[in-house]
Formats: sequence, structure tokens, C-alpha cells
Amino acid sequence: MNQSKPLPTVAIFGLGIIGSQAADHIAEGGYPSITWSRNTRDRSDYEPDPKVAADKADIIACYLKDVEAVKEIFDVIKPLLSPAKTFINHATVDYETTEYLVAECAQMGCAFLNAPFTGSKVAAGNASLVYYAGGDRELIERLQPFLETTSAQIMRVPSPLAATILKLTTNLITASTVQALAEGLSINAAHGIPAETYLSAIEPNACASTLIQMKGPSMATGDYNPHFSLSNMLKDARYMLDLAQRAELKTPGIANTADQMQKRNDLGEGESDFSILYRQFIHK
Repeated sequence: MNQSKPLPTVAIFGLGIIGSQAADHIAEGGYPSITWSRNTRDRSDYEPDPKVAADKADIIACYLKDVEAVKEIFDVIKPLLSPAKTFINHATVDYETTEYLVAECAQMGCAFLNAPFTGSKVAAGNASLVYYAGGDRELIERLQPFLETTSAQIMRVPSPLAATILKLTTNLITASTVQALAEGLSINAAHGIPAETYLSAIEPNACASTLIQMKGPSMATGDYNPHFSLSNMLKDARYMLDLAQRAELKTPGIANTADQMQKRNDLGEGESDFSILYRQFIHK
């Protein structure tokens, strides 16, 4: 009698906007799951000790916020990593941290996949994230059924480092577009043209995009409920600037947008949606 192989146990680290919904989909996919977050969560699968979670897991999926959080927890669980385990980084980190994770996992023989994603709260809720998967081809093929529990597409890219660079440089366009949209809305408002008219004028224009369709109406009404927080986009912008510096490139556009985000963040708006950039023009 044929019996299917049991699904691997998964530890999900990071239960923010994305990680909490990913954890739900992973569990719904039949994977035995353990979750951990810096802040205690009211979940039946929650484990307060990250070492216990990592020790029980075959796959560790990391949805933590930034470099500091990833490196801190990775160093805690590192002694438990082995050739029997797989570490998947879904967090958006920088060049240096990507290289660090690659090297450390290789030293311990632990399989490593760097798979940052595009897609915010709605995509996570619909299990339609898109992963930029950088790692061994056979590893990606083995993990594909697991990754499909939370995603609509798995895009294979040349390397773990390429995954980080692609994620950051696509976010560069996202941040810059919202800054440009904020400027356009403010100029129109100053000349008495309603936001609705401006957004309608964008629709048939080559500059139209899904992002503008998502952010334009909420910016016009002052709805900054977080789908992707300002603090997250700000830290990504700093990682983008690091990439440019490593390549000896000047990128004044994203540098200016990062400065504007920093000002909003300093005003205590970091956990609002990054489209709150519009407030630089309407709140003095």
C-alpha cells in the first residue's frame, strides 16, 4: 500500500502583516506549523522560544522585518541548523546580510533559499505573493509545493544576491512612484483640480499602473491604513542606497524620497502606509 510522505514541519518566524497570513496559509496547506514572533501572539501554534521552534522544524521560513531582526534571530538559532534543515529568508535585507546568510548556511551544510517577495497585505491574504527565488535549482523544485501555499508565482533568479537586488530595485520604483504621485496630487490641488480628475487623467496615460490605482484614491482621502508600512519602505530605501554606493552610482531620486520618508518617520508616522508621503504637502 502506497503511503504519501509526511509533509515537513515548518517554523514561521515573524508574524507581522505578511508573516501572520503566510502562517495561516501554510497551516491550511497541511504543513505541521510552529510560529514565533518577538511579541507574544494568541495562536495555538505559537512557540515563545525560537530555539525550540527551530529545533522542531525541517523548514524555517523567515518573514522578519529588517537586517537587525534577521541577524539577531539567525544567530540565536544558528547552532541548531544542520544539513537536515532548510532556512528560507523571505525578509528584504541588504547586500551584506544576504552574503552572510549564504556563507553561514553553507558552512553548516544547511540548505538556503533567498526568496524575498512582492505583494502586500491583500496579496498575502489571498496567498498570491510573488517570490524572487535565488538558490539551487533542485532546492527550489523541492520547495515549490511549499512555496505555492503562499504565492501565485515563484520567479527563479540567478542567485541569492540577485534576489535581494531585484527586490530592492523594484521597491525603488514603487517608492519613487508614490513620491511622484504625491507631488502630482499636490500640484493639481494647488491649482484647484480635484484628485478624482487627476486620477482619471492618469488612467489612459502611459504612466498608469496598478500601484497608482491602489494608492491614488486612498491618498486622496487620507486613508493610510498600512498595506506596506513607511518604516519598511524607508529601511528598504536605505538598502537601495547601499547597493548604489557599492556600485559607485549616484541615485538622487531615491535619495530624496528616502529623506522625505525619514521626515515622516521622525514625526511618528512609521507604521502608517508609505503613501503617507503625501502629507509632506498637505500638513506643514
